[in-house]
Amino acid sequence: MNAALDALRQQMKKYDIDTYLVPTDDFHLSEYVGMYFRAIRFLSGFSGEGNLVVTQDSAALFTDGRYFIQAEQEMAGRDVELMRMGEPGVPALDDYLVSVTPEGGYLGFDGRCVDFHHGMTLRDRLAEKAVAVKAEQDLVGQVWTDRPALASSRVWILEDRFAGKSAAEKLAELRALMQQKGAGFHIITSLDDIAWLLNLRADDIPCNPVFLSYMIIDPKSAYLFVNPADLDEEVKAYLEDLRVKVAPYDRFYEAVHQLKDTTVLLESAKTNYATISELPDSVRILDEMLPTSMWKSQKNPVEIENTKKAHVKDGVAVTNFMYFMKHAFTADGQLTEEAKKLLGSEEMNEWNTAKLSERYRGEQDGYIEPSFTTISAYGPNAALPHYAPTAESYRVIEPKGLYLLDSGGQYFEGTTDITRTIAMGPITEIERKHFTLVLKSMLRLGDVIFLEGSSGITLDLAAREVLWREGLNYNHGTGHGVGFCLNVHERPNAFRYRQAQGRMEHMPLHEGNITSDEPGIYIEGSHGIRLENLTLVEKAFQNEFGNFFRLSFLTMVPLDLDAIDVRLLEPHELALLNQYHQQVYATLAPYFSGDKLAWLQHATREVQL
Repeated sequence: MNAALDALRQQMKKYDIDTYLVPTDDFHLSEYVGMYFRAIRFLSGFSGEGNLVVTQDSAALFTDGRYFIQAEQEMAGRDVELMRMGEPGVPALDDYLVSVTPEGGYLGFDGRCVDFHHGMTLRDRLAEKAVAVKAEQDLVGQVWTDRPALASSRVWILEDRFAGKSAAEKLAELRALMQQKGAGFHIITSLDDIAWLLNLRADDIPCNPVFLSYMIIDPKSAYLFVNPADLDEEVKAYLEDLRVKVAPYDRFYEAVHQLKDTTVLLESAKTNYATISELPDSVRILDEMLPTSMWKSQKNPVEIENTKKAHVKDGVAVTNFMYFMKHAFTADGQLTEEAKKLLGSEEMNEWNTAKLSERYRGEQDGYIEPSFTTISAYGPNAALPHYAPTAESYRVIEPKGLYLLDSGGQYFEGTTDITRTIAMGPITEIERKHFTLVLKSMLRLGDVIFLEGSSGITLDLAAREVLWREGLNYNHGTGHGVGFCLNVHERPNAFRYRQAQGRMEHMPLHEGNITSDEPGIYIEGSHGIRLENLTLVEKAFQNEFGNFFRLSFLTMVPLDLDAIDVRLLEPHELALLNQYHQQVYATLAPYFSGDKLAWLQHATREVQL
């Protein structure tokens, strides 16, 4: 099980490298990556996000609280130490790299997979020990003999009726900003920024409709470095009209090296170490957050209206799924014949329910694909926030306890993300209490009114304080930004109680931001609960104190009343629950009839103390 690590160590000796850093990232610092970039999984078995540090006599995986249990299970039997980031006694990644790299030694990494800011920080810190950085070699690629090929998929045009603004308009606004800032060129390597700017989509990363590419923009034209085979004649003509010249993907670094005596606008934290290292000394770097990242987070009126349509479709799909789950077992606990037919199995399990939920989405017009790998978790597995079953590994679902489904869809009209925890039958009093606490947290955050200039750190307390009062917490943010027919995780807007390294959640929330509201409780070995609605920032009112904003729920799916302890709800929280369910029923009722409509009415009924 450690053969891959042994092979990597042999290459480290060959290049005189003492410590080698392997991040999760691809060449574009994407959160989710294609199979070509799953180097950590190849070396350690771990399939989540993190950083692997390898020396000649040790290996250590650094990951956060979302993945502690998963990493422990997936790396069992391998000589890799799990570093639980944020836990007492666990060093920060950079501190560890400094400590394990010998005086006068060498730290290696593939400079295309490490952001420039982090690379420079490491270089400067290690210089105190006379340690040099070697960032030219992809050592994993040299030992991964059956490495998958780089992704390739057809690029297609997202029509303006969905995007709300043409690529020509976006490019014109970008060039105006470049001129204002005195930038002769702008480099973008972030895939969702390129896709948004050009109104193009593809499928190079599963669930993320982007394509492997880089862009260099100047005052009159632009250069798109991409696999030309992925562009059909329509897209080529479209790009030509935009004055975008197409060049091979692997020629990007050569082009960067040719930029001389100019000012380049880029964001070092979203640009890899190799890219900026190729810039000649005569180039002045204007290091700022990518303008496109801020612009695309503030959805325009057309995007907002389309997103609302996508959430109606998604609401129909997930409500169909909830109806199925609530009616899958007979009174004596047997799986119904109809359920067996729909599942294609004599049993209900995490895997076939995940597939069924995706089938319900597939029935909706404009559906493209899931927006992330479906999290379908029953009982103790729901305590793993990012658990996902496979066709070979899953848990059978019984008519008792709690089942969690965290899923989403990519539609032409937008991107969805929703979590519902469902009581499959009798549940314990502690499960009911925890469910109700999570419900209170989600409703409270969704009800905030906030003054312009507030950030996600300002608002996170509205959700988390409910759990803190009970001595409970969850090791993930309360919410993340969501793209438009793009990445389900989108910066800079987010809800979290503390600043995360390399993130920008301190930035103010803006009208048009779409952010998830998803508190949770996870009890290892017992149960996990998460409830998630997407929220939209809207104007509330204005007075002598300034502009005030509110959050409105986009997600339209019932919350399971069978799992609530109404006694724990305050009157205002009960009113919020009933108001939300009134809206859900009014939105979805036209799409149901017969028994399903009757169940929807019951599932959204008014609850009283």
